[in-house]
Amino acid sequence: MGGRKRGGLFDDLAGVAGGAFSALAGVRGEAEAAMRSQVDAMVQRLDLVKREDLDAAMELARRARETQEGLEARVAALEAKLAAMAAPAPAADAGPEAIEPSPEAETYLPPEVAPGPRTEASPDGV
Repeated sequence: MGGRKRGGLFDDLAGVAGGAFSALAGVRGEAEAAMRSQVDAMVQRLDLVKREDLDAAMELARRARETQEGLEARVAALEAKLAAMAAPAPAADAGPEAIEPSPEAETYLPPEVAPGPRTEASPDGV
């Protein structure tokens, strides 16, 4: 009978040890949950973001920068085109006041605008 009692004692000790390990595992789980809760609260207080959110924001900023650079180049090209259109015209396109007649050229003036004494028959009636 002594052998059975001894085996029962070991079974009882194993049961107590198993219960203790179960209790410790439960305490460990509760401690991890409490620590996770504290870390989450601290993250919210510090306004920290998740890595995925940061990566998404960085990608969005990169795309916006590329778009801005493209638009800046486009605006510069349009400004250059506008400046070329607004540049003063060359002398060949200028009006008659920009053209100086040569002294040898004969100028024909009709009699009504030719310089000289005005008479009653002048077109403006003076």
